[in-house]
Amino acid sequence: MTRSIVVGLDGTEQAEAAAEWAAAEALLRGTGVRLVYAKEVAPGVVQSLRSRGSEEAWAEEMVVRVADGLRDRHPGLSVTTRLLPTGPVQELVAAARESELLVLGSRALGSVAGYLVGSVGLTVAGIVERPVVLVRAGSGVTAPQGPVVVGTDVRQPVEAVLGFAFEDAARRHSQVHVVYAEQLPLFARLGPAMVPDIRAAVAPEIRRSLDELLEPWRAKYPDVEAVARVVVGSAGLELVEAARDAALVVLGRRTRRSTLGAHIGSVAHAVLHHSPVPVALVPHF
Repeated sequence: MTRSIVVGLDGTEQAEAAAEWAAAEALLRGTGVRLVYAKEVAPGVVQSLRSRGSEEAWAEEMVVRVADGLRDRHPGLSVTTRLLPTGPVQELVAAARESELLVLGSRALGSVAGYLVGSVGLTVAGIVERPVVLVRAGSGVTAPQGPVVVGTDVRQPVEAVLGFAFEDAARRHSQVHVVYAEQLPLFARLGPAMVPDIRAAVAPEIRRSLDELLEPWRAKYPDVEAVARVVVGSAGLELVEAARDAALVVLGRRTRRSTLGAHIGSVAHAVLHHSPVPVALVPHF
């Protein structure tokens, strides 16, 4: 049986945007959507004034409302719902094991609520062994026709990341834009008076490596145009800039078998906080 796309709901507009994005993605994949709500109990925090019964009633009404909205807007889409019994991290990680993809809402940097800044999304994204997409309200939830942008490092495992990007681009009938950002050492950034500009020497070698890396993927997906670009500077800033006209940004994340904290890397942090479009984190070993 084809696995569904799981969406974590928390009552925010960001989570509802995530559900809408997931519905569009599910139609592209030919699968369904499973909406889940997991109760979050923060240690040392006074419980809500709502009783457990009233909170469950609110959660059930919210999940059903979102599900009915998806069914109305996407006739034929399979949408199921479930209220999870315990905290969101463990439950979302468990739900993701039975899914193709986990989708969560996120807020912009500076907000104080929602999965991302509340640490739930970051923690889940750092330990789950399925791809995770984080969606901000208004960030291309209707599957725009831009390219799929991939941040890559020729020195890291990229098979899973490129596979996800090319498959998604093929479904969208769009391009793949592979961005490699070379951060020069400090001595090379001290200015032309001290060190000649070495960009011209660095970029061609890396571009050749990227082309070699992409060759089998171009052969496997001949209808997907893949463009490789080498830039010198901050990977986070360059990827955020590349995302402005994109449908999706795809980044790799090293899998760590730990439930303590979030482990997604500084580049992913920067892109998640500032990308104008959804961001997919793809685990690799």
